[in-house]
Amino acid sequence: MAFWSQYALLAGFSAVLPLAAQAQEASAAETLPAAEAADERVVLEADTVYELSGENSIVAEGNVEALYEGRTLRADRIVYNRTTEKVRAIGNVVIIDADGAQQFADEMEVGSNLSDGYAIGFSARLAEGASVTANSAIRQPDGINSLDQVVYTSCEVCAEDRTPTWTIRARRAVLDQESQMISYRDAVVEVAGIPVFYLPYLAHPDPSSDRRSGFLIPDAGISSKIGTFYKQPYYWAISESSDLTIAPLLSSNVNPLMNLEYRKRFYSGAIKIKASFTQETDFDGDGERFGEEKFRGHVYANGAFAISPEWMWGFGIETQTDDLYDRRYDIDGQLDKRGLYSNQPRRLLSQVFAVGQGDDYYADVALLNFQGLRGQDDADRLPVVSPLLYAEKNFDLGSYGFANVNVSSAVLSRDVGADSRRVSAGADWRDFNLLPGGLTFEPFAEVRGDFYALDEAVSGKSDVTRAVGNAGAKIAYPLYRPGRTVDLMLEPAVMAAWGFSDVNDPAIPVEDSQLFEFDESSLFEANGFDNFDLYEGDGKLSAGLTARAIWKNGTELSTTVGKRWRSRADDAFDVASNLDGTSSDWVAETSLDLGNSLQLASRVRLDDEDFALNRLDLRASASLKRFRAVGQYYRIDERISPLGQPDEGIYVTGEVQVTDSYSLIFGQLRDIANDVDARQEIGIAYTDDCSRFELIYSRNELTDRTLGPSENIQFRFTLKSLGNFGSSEFD
Repeated sequence: MAFWSQYALLAGFSAVLPLAAQAQEASAAETLPAAEAADERVVLEADTVYELSGENSIVAEGNVEALYEGRTLRADRIVYNRTTEKVRAIGNVVIIDADGAQQFADEMEVGSNLSDGYAIGFSARLAEGASVTANSAIRQPDGINSLDQVVYTSCEVCAEDRTPTWTIRARRAVLDQESQMISYRDAVVEVAGIPVFYLPYLAHPDPSSDRRSGFLIPDAGISSKIGTFYKQPYYWAISESSDLTIAPLLSSNVNPLMNLEYRKRFYSGAIKIKASFTQETDFDGDGERFGEEKFRGHVYANGAFAISPEWMWGFGIETQTDDLYDRRYDIDGQLDKRGLYSNQPRRLLSQVFAVGQGDDYYADVALLNFQGLRGQDDADRLPVVSPLLYAEKNFDLGSYGFANVNVSSAVLSRDVGADSRRVSAGADWRDFNLLPGGLTFEPFAEVRGDFYALDEAVSGKSDVTRAVGNAGAKIAYPLYRPGRTVDLMLEPAVMAAWGFSDVNDPAIPVEDSQLFEFDESSLFEANGFDNFDLYEGDGKLSAGLTARAIWKNGTELSTTVGKRWRSRADDAFDVASNLDGTSSDWVAETSLDLGNSLQLASRVRLDDEDFALNRLDLRASASLKRFRAVGQYYRIDERISPLGQPDEGIYVTGEVQVTDSYSLIFGQLRDIANDVDARQEIGIAYTDDCSRFELIYSRNELTDRTLGPSENIQFRFTLKSLGNFGSSEFD
């Protein structure tokens, strides 16, 4: 029926556009070349088009489609009145905007721009699968849609006789396309068709909207420590580059707590600040209050800024007024990395740093301050590092290999205990050669000088000067065998080196090597310690084997196993370091990668005399069709434990999908050595295309001074396009 389409176009639609639309198009045409001016015509296609001269109207029937400025109107029947300049669409009405948004109605009357007007039996599809329906709707020129008897959901509603998992029903609603907000009057949230709660007013952003100020979804529940609580966040979009979230916490057992989170982007970087504060006494795991009521709070903050393409500076702040504050209020993020250096569990680290890196150099400098949260921590004995510095320059010597020169310093001061100041300068050289027969030969040499200025009253010496160094080579024989289904690689290797003896003076305080352990990652390093205060000299010999199998389907299995021998024992190394005698334990690492279905990684340390298991770390993750889990098992034998006691535990968390919608959630952290379930949880979850509901019981056996075991029941649910309800932050 293209014949009728052309006649309809000439007969009237292109000649009677609204004045506002004409003015808008005229303005646009002034800024565009004539060939690019917008087309002001309405194109109409239909099976039948005829004119009602008495009513001054044009009627189109059967598969009707009208197009105007990228907007499309489809209906069974359209009537265009030339006098009123209104288009009335009847039957299966669909309007598709230029951005792809769709609106539906049983009957609709709009202006000839196919936009403003009213609709009966209205519905619309929004972003992220959301939809809204109403008995009637009025669309105004400013983009505001007024709706009556409204239903909003993100669930699929096309299937017959299906009740959406959740809906918002309201007497009236306004969908503001300019502000991208949907607001309701007399709203009722329904779950599975059952009313759950009523709100006289409710508003939330259109799923396609950008960020904006407003109240966020609250948290509410019961904690064994703070009692019944309610947390109401408010998000303030201060500017295009900054925002602030204010979240007061009200609880039955303790005074209110204010939470703040501020974010700001700058031209050269960004900052993030999380803080909280209250006026409160101490309280134990049962919420019993004691002690003096005073100001308490915390600040976690970080920022990074570019100085030049190769240099940046940044900061990290971690501080709280008392050492159990974060556990009393379940403040998370204590182990997040906020700068160049990472902290340790129950230790806060504040730092200011600068980093530079180019093609042939690297440098960093930092100021560090620690705050202890452990019961045995003494603030006067924790050091202030001012500064910690490292810089290196690399040289490509061509056929003579690669060289490096470096400098380092560390200045540590304490109110109680040993102060120390170290300055170091060193150089190293390494080369790589391929020998006949496929052998690889890597000679190396390194030398470094250290100067320590010490507290003579504590260390017994005012200063220590030493020279350390190693020279040696690594020889390896890499073998490779490709196959139809699997490629095999095998590499036996030997490293031999000789270094200076008696380099670890007892007067030197060991600050940076207390938790170091020699393993497969440093098997072929001349110095088994990658830090400064301890150095491995004398003669040493390492032998190891690396094997790898890679299947064509992506499966990969690899392992490395090896051992180290030393010419002389060094009393500076303890048993935990694995370098305490003339022979290290056997060390090995194995990994299996089957893709998302299964990933295994293990590290093992076997006794050098009887192959007894001294240490085992095993990590596994699996994601099958109906099963997902992550687990970790560890075991440390008392023979290598710094405390002389065995340590063993297991952690596992996951989810089993029982049906298409229902799943079981489980989690366990068990201290096997002490026969204690440190934490456990079990629950049930319901999930569909638009929501997730969780009911979880958990118990925490953590005891830290005045805080004891706790348990709770949590109900959490997530509604697609609206966010999360409930809380997992309190126990």
